[in-house]
Amino acid sequence: MIIQAPLKKAMVAVTAVALFLGMGTTSTYAKHAKHDYKDYGISHITRYDMLKVSKQQGNSRFEVPSFDASTIKNLDTVKGLDVWDSWPLQNADGTTANYHGYHIVFGLAGDPKNGDDTSIYLFYQKIGDNSIDSWKSAGRVFKDSDKYVPNDPYLSHQTQEWSGSATLTRDGKVRLFYTDYSGAPELGGTGDSNQVLTTAQINLSQQGQNDLKVDGVQDHKSIFDGGDGTIYQNVQQFHDEGLFASGDNHTLRDPHYVEDNGRKYLVFEANTGTETGYQGDDQLYNPAYYGGSYAFYKFEKENLLNSSKKQLASLANGALGIIELNNDFTLKKVMKPLITSNTVTDEIERANVFKLNGKWYLFTDSRGSKMTINGIADKDIFMLGYVSSSLTGPYKPLNNSGLVLHMDLDPQDLTFTYSHFAVPQKRGNKVVITSYMTNRGFFADHQSTFAPSFLLRINGSQTSVVPNSTLEQGQLTIEKRR
Repeated sequence: MIIQAPLKKAMVAVTAVALFLGMGTTSTYAKHAKHDYKDYGISHITRYDMLKVSKQQGNSRFEVPSFDASTIKNLDTVKGLDVWDSWPLQNADGTTANYHGYHIVFGLAGDPKNGDDTSIYLFYQKIGDNSIDSWKSAGRVFKDSDKYVPNDPYLSHQTQEWSGSATLTRDGKVRLFYTDYSGAPELGGTGDSNQVLTTAQINLSQQGQNDLKVDGVQDHKSIFDGGDGTIYQNVQQFHDEGLFASGDNHTLRDPHYVEDNGRKYLVFEANTGTETGYQGDDQLYNPAYYGGSYAFYKFEKENLLNSSKKQLASLANGALGIIELNNDFTLKKVMKPLITSNTVTDEIERANVFKLNGKWYLFTDSRGSKMTINGIADKDIFMLGYVSSSLTGPYKPLNNSGLVLHMDLDPQDLTFTYSHFAVPQKRGNKVVITSYMTNRGFFADHQSTFAPSFLLRINGSQTSVVPNSTLEQGQLTIEKRR
């Protein structure tokens, strides 16, 4: 058959578009880039998937609901303090725990005028009362002296307490996991942003009919410092890179506790190590981080190599890592990351994973300002999500891209939100999304505070924000008290 020239050109164009859009086969890679393709047996947040995100923004399925600024209240239980990242006391399956009739939330709080003032506070609320005014504070979890633990190499250098998680153990104890951060030397720190996954048992007592009190901590200890640098970047490698002057960003934080078949794990934010796809210019030539077809890889690689974000992309090796714990919450096994973001971003925060209707769902928060993807702006805020049939993966992106939530308000807006966190419910396929609202120190009369919660529906590999589902500030559950 003779094909006329215009038709032939059209067919060639269609073929090129198909390849560009990722419709090529895996044999394409095998033929052209097998020697460069290294996935390290790990799932990846690919450039191909992230380029779809900008096209999904604006769809009501993914947009964080707008909130009425006139209704937003500070947490009066800690007058004058900002309260930002927070997390509930959870059962082993991720649902919100009932602690003697209370819901408990741990949150970072501090003086709006002092960026170094970052401590974990304990908040509690009678189950059944969801109003923002019903939250009370038991104050700081740790005393300043709690960091002086004999023979622990890290705690004494702690200058701030960063985010984590908490679980109610089977014997009714409150077990906290958090990030031990070491900052400025003049404050007693190491000066290199060292971060260590840490744990403690928090002892509580009930005062009268309506109050909880922190009665000290015990078994306060470091768990994981990054190891030898082969699976996760450690702080020595950060030193060797040149610390912050190099443009690099070292992360080892946000430990999230989870159980699977009776085994204990922490999932956390980190960066890849030398045997799991380390940062550097070489990663710009690895098709595994690009996704799509070989034609897409070649096209996107050339774009990236000639873009202003090439250096940032060469350093971008974010990871959601996982370690197994012994029954005493010490380190048992260092495992490969669940997912990485090489060339995309160096920072994927607030690791969160739980099982729902037979599938495992993995979530993370990230900022457009840390990303290297065309069409994503600095003010874009995301919660990304992934699904798997097992805790350890492989993970596939939800909604065909990974986008679950998007928000792009001006950071100066009172209703700006971040640190979105999905809280599974005991029944059904809806989860409660919590976050904080208002950036630190931006307003004289408004502090960072619990944002209004809202609902997200999860159906297999698809999610959507539930219309008109705004809840109270800080609300954790939609279940009726039994």
